[in-house]
Amino acid sequence: MRRARRYIIRVLRDGSVRVTVPRGGSRLEAARFLEKHAKWITQERDRVNAALVTSAWTNGATTMLRGGPVTIRVEEEEKSGHRTARYGERSVAIPAGAADLRPFIEADLRQLAREELGPRLHALAAAHQLTVAGFTIRNQQSRWGSCSKSGRIALNYRLVQMPPSVCDYVLLHELMHLKQQNHSRRFWRFVEAICPDFRDSERWLKVHGPGLL
Repeated sequence: MRRARRYIIRVLRDGSVRVTVPRGGSRLEAARFLEKHAKWITQERDRVNAALVTSAWTNGATTMLRGGPVTIRVEEEEKSGHRTARYGERSVAIPAGAADLRPFIEADLRQLAREELGPRLHALAAAHQLTVAGFTIRNQQSRWGSCSKSGRIALNYRLVQMPPSVCDYVLLHELMHLKQQNHSRRFWRFVEAICPDFRDSERWLKVHGPGLL
């Protein structure tokens, strides 16, 4: 990645490992970097496996909504044969014969994100005298949000699965990029000024985030 400044290792939900190679880097150096951090990778895999989220989204599986674990329950009407998956306060129609509920629940989560994240983002922006040029919901696989130089902010729909305080932190984090594009000390001073307990949110993301992605 041209924008990456260093090698980054990420353990994905299925246990596979992704290495980000910075501009000017090489596969050989990436392999050496992996070997150097082999112990950390093992520990991270253990943590991912211990996350609250169930890997297979079937009847009785567990996922997260607003920071808490919720059980997915499928109900079927005997007469009509209509099937409904319920998780927390949410419900979504499921086609007959569909065993994997993930596509339908994820579609519902994206709809929830469109309904809630935009208004919240603009409310926080107004509270801090900032203007968002545009807003989109995305299915990002390695980040919770992004902010372009033009002031457009993209947010991961999975933010609605986090505790509200952590979700707000991510929104505020991206809003501070309207003032400072990079992650310099100046940027983190902006973050801490409006979100003094941001380190708690960072810790939550580090522990539970891999299970959501």
